[in-house]
Amino acid sequence: SSFEEMTNVTAVLEFRLLGFSSNPRCQILLFAVFLIIYILTILENTIIISVVTLEPQLHSPMYKFLQNLSFLEVCYTTTIVPKMLANLLAKRKSISFSGCMAQLYYFVSLGATECYLLAVMAYDRYLAVCEPLHYNVTMSAESYTRLAVGSWVTGVFTGFLPCLMVSRLDFCRYNLIDHFFCDISPLLKLSCSDTTITEAVIFILSLLVLSSCFLLTLVTYLIIIFSILKIPSASGKRTTFSTCSSHLMVVIIYYGTMISMYVRPTYNLSSELNKAVSVLYTMVTPLLNPVIYSLRNKAFKKALGKIVIRH
Repeated sequence: SSFEEMTNVTAVLEFRLLGFSSNPRCQILLFAVFLIIYILTILENTIIISVVTLEPQLHSPMYKFLQNLSFLEVCYTTTIVPKMLANLLAKRKSISFSGCMAQLYYFVSLGATECYLLAVMAYDRYLAVCEPLHYNVTMSAESYTRLAVGSWVTGVFTGFLPCLMVSRLDFCRYNLIDHFFCDISPLLKLSCSDTTITEAVIFILSLLVLSSCFLLTLVTYLIIIFSILKIPSASGKRTTFSTCSSHLMVVIIYYGTMISMYVRPTYNLSSELNKAVSVLYTMVTPLLNPVIYSLRNKAFKKALGKIVIRH
C-alpha cells in the first residue's frame, strides 16, 4: 500500500555504523591503536601551530601554509575519529541522520580543502626553488592570505553539492552502514533511490577536484626536482631534494588513496578494503604530514628547540 511505502521511505532516522570487527578483543585493540594515533596527531599538529605562532622567524608563507595544514588535519581527524572511538566501545553503534550528513559534509569539505592547500604549498615551494629572486614579491603577505583563504572557501563550497545530493536520497528500513564513518560509497549502496545521477555528479566532481589538484601538485614537484638537479653544490641539492621528495611522498600517499576511493564510476571495492584504505587517509596521512613537512625541517627544529629552552 502507498502508506506503507511512505513509512518505508521515511523510516531511517539514524544509521548503525558496523565499523571494523564484532570481536570485542579486536575492538579494544583497535580502540587503543586509534586513540594513540589520534592523540599523537592532535599533539604534533598543535606543536606546529604553536611553534609557528611563537617564533617570529617562522612567519614566512611556507610555515603559515603549514600552520593551515596542521589546523586542517586537527579538524579533519576530529570529524571522524572521536565518533569512531566511541562506537568501538559502544554496544549500539549508531549515528543520527543529521549527524551522519554533517560528518559527510565536513569530511568532503576538509578533504577538498586539503587538496587545494597541498597544491598551493607546492606552488609556494616552486616559487622558492625556481624563482628565488621574485619569491618575496610574488608570495607577499597579501598573496599568501589570498591563497590560504581561497583554499578554505573553495573547500567549504566543494562539500555542498555531494552532501545535498546524498541527503536527498531515500533510505528505506535497512540502515546498516558497513563502514566506520558516513562516507559517500556506503551511503549510496544503502539508498533505495536511483543513485545514477548522484553517482555521476560525485564522480565528475571528485575527478575534477582530485585529478586537477593532484596533477598540478605532481607537475610542480617534478619541475622543482628537475631544477634541483641543476644546482651545482651537492649539499644544496641534497637539502632541497629531501624536502621536496618528502612532500611528494605525502602527496602520492594522500592522492593515491583518495583517487582509488572516489574516482571510479562504480563503487565496488570490498567493504574491508574500503575501510583499510580509508584508515590511510583519515588517520595515517594526518599523522605523517606534520612529521614529513616540519619535523624534518632544520629551521623548524631549531625554533622548537629555542621555545623549549625558553620555557
